Amino acid sequence: MTETTASQQSDSPIQNASRLATAVIENVEEVIVGHHEAIEHIVTALLGRGHVLLEDVPGVGKTMLARSVAASVDGAFKRVQFTPDLLPTDVTGVNVYNQKTGEFEFRSGPVFANVVLGDEINRAPPKTQSALLEAMEEGQVSVDGTTRELPQPFTVIATQNTVERHKAYDLPMAELDRFMTKLRLGYPDAAEETAMLGAVVGNHPIDTLEPVATLSELQTARETVAQVTVEEPVRAYATRLAAYTRDHARLGVSPRGSINLLRAAQARAVLNGREYVVPDDLQAEAPVVLPHRIRTDSSEQTAEDLVGAALDGVAVE
Repeated sequence: MTETTASQQSDSPIQNASRLATAVIENVEEVIVGHHEAIEHIVTALLGRGHVLLEDVPGVGKTMLARSVAASVDGAFKRVQFTPDLLPTDVTGVNVYNQKTGEFEFRSGPVFANVVLGDEINRAPPKTQSALLEAMEEGQVSVDGTTRELPQPFTVIATQNTVERHKAYDLPMAELDRFMTKLRLGYPDAAEETAMLGAVVGNHPIDTLEPVATLSELQTARETVAQVTVEEPVRAYATRLAAYTRDHARLGVSPRGSINLLRAAQARAVLNGREYVVPDDLQAEAPVVLPHRIRTDSSEQTAEDLVGAALDGVAVE
C-alpha cells in the first residue's frame, strides 16, 4: 500500500470528497485557462447529482470545458450533436428488428453514458430536447414501454449559443428546470487569452488529459455530499429565498429549484472541507442555480437582478 493510499484511507469521507473535487478542478484547469469559478460550479453540480447548462456566444470554450470535465472522470463519455433533424430515438436508442433471431433488439443511444455532452442543445426541436427529460430527472429511459436504468453516476452537460436565435429553439421550462446550474463563461481577459493561445498553439492539452477520479470514487463522493448536514434554519433560508422570487416575478423558483440549491450548497460545503451547510454556501450557489428558473414581469429587471435582490433582502436567521 502506498503512503498516499494509506493517508486517504485514514482521512474522513469529507476530506476524500474535497480532495477529489480539488483534483478535478485542477485537472480541468490544465486545459481551460481562467474561469475558475465556473469550473467550481460545474464540479459542485457534478457532486450534487445535478446537470449543467453552459450558455454563451460561440468560441469561448463551452464544449472544451465540458469535454475536460468528462475526461477528468474515468467513465463512459458520449457526445450528442443536436441538429434540427435529430430524432428522440437518436438520443435514447431504438428497438431494431433482427431478422436472424426474429426478435427486436434494443440499440442504446448516447444517453447511456456517465457523462453526456449535449452540444448546442437548442439547435434541436423541443420534441427531441424532451427526450432528455426522463433521463435527467429519474436516471432512466423508457422506449416502447420498456424502462431501462442509465449508468450511474449520470450527468448531462449541455451547451447552447446565444446568437442566431432565429435558427434555434428555446428550451422548454420543464427542461431548463432540470438543470441544476446555468453558467455563462464570457470572454477571457487579455492575460488569460494570451496564456490560452500559448497552451494550444502546439498539441491541444485535451489530447493528453488523464482522468483523476474513478467512477467508484465519484459515486462515493456523491454519497458523501448527500449526507452533508443541512439544519432547519438553512433549509428555512432556502425556502425564503425561493418565496421571494415567487412574490416578485411572473414565475419564481420551483421546489425542484430549492432542492437543487441545497444539493449544490452541500457540494460547496464539501469543497470547503465542511460536513455541514452554512448560508454562505447557498449564497455562493444561488446566482447560478436560481436565475434560469425565473421569469420576471419587467424588462428592466433581469432574473439575475432578482436573485441578487433576494440575497440582499432576505434575512439570514
